[in-house]
Amino acid sequence: MSGPDRLSARFAACASEGRAALVTFVTAGDPDLATSAQILAELPAAGADIIELGMPFTDPMADGPAIQRGNLRSLGAGTTLNAVLAMVKDFRAHDDATPIVLMGYFNPILAFGPERFAAEAKACGIDGCIVVDLPPEEAAELAPALSAHGLHLVRLATPTTDAARLPAVLGGASGFLYYVAVAGVTGANSAAASDIAAAVSRLKAATDLPIAVGFGVRTPEQAAAVAAHADAVVVGSAIVDAIGAAAEARANDIPARVAAQV
Repeated sequence: MSGPDRLSARFAACASEGRAALVTFVTAGDPDLATSAQILAELPAAGADIIELGMPFTDPMADGPAIQRGNLRSLGAGTTLNAVLAMVKDFRAHDDATPIVLMGYFNPILAFGPERFAAEAKACGIDGCIVVDLPPEEAAELAPALSAHGLHLVRLATPTTDAARLPAVLGGASGFLYYVAVAGVTGANSAAASDIAAAVSRLKAATDLPIAVGFGVRTPEQAAAVAAHADAVVVGSAIVDAIGAAAEARANDIPARVAAQV
């Protein structure tokens, strides 16, 4: 990808302010499309620098119970990939600066058609994708289409990504590198700050891409500890939990409750 883009601009702006970017994750369509659109619209003002927007899927194998429930709420409300793209297009009518990265699984993209997906995602204002179950060995299924349309392919590194594996992970990666701080699913455990510091240092020695750290970041204290070392902190399960609790309580102020979690 050549030339300036929203992700590069946002990371540069945060760096110039001497702080890590805050990346917030929500599942599109959770708890319903209208409320989800409101949540999305209000996240930047609440403090989100970058938004990860989950594409709901029936088998989100890397996600813990909170995000699994969010996927089920979204699918139960009738959310489709077309609806996710339309939500971002509507968001761009009033916000052309906040980067949005779609996060999810390859099956819905494959069913949609990778080339069609990349073209429509770019047209709607999406900046990149994180595809959890698409390893580098299978990236040719999607990466060329994303690249052709100027979309980032954000790759995942984990505590088990050793020196032999890391070059494959970094090959073709762009936008930023997402470091999964704990083995297992989202929201389940938290990594020690010393482990994160060592991992980020190792990754920075291997790439110039910004390093975002997620999985297991649930409290302001944990976020601050990560921000001391990484270029971005990803918060997801705690926000999705707040959406679920508010939906269960049939609250009429869900976007405000979500904003209070950011």
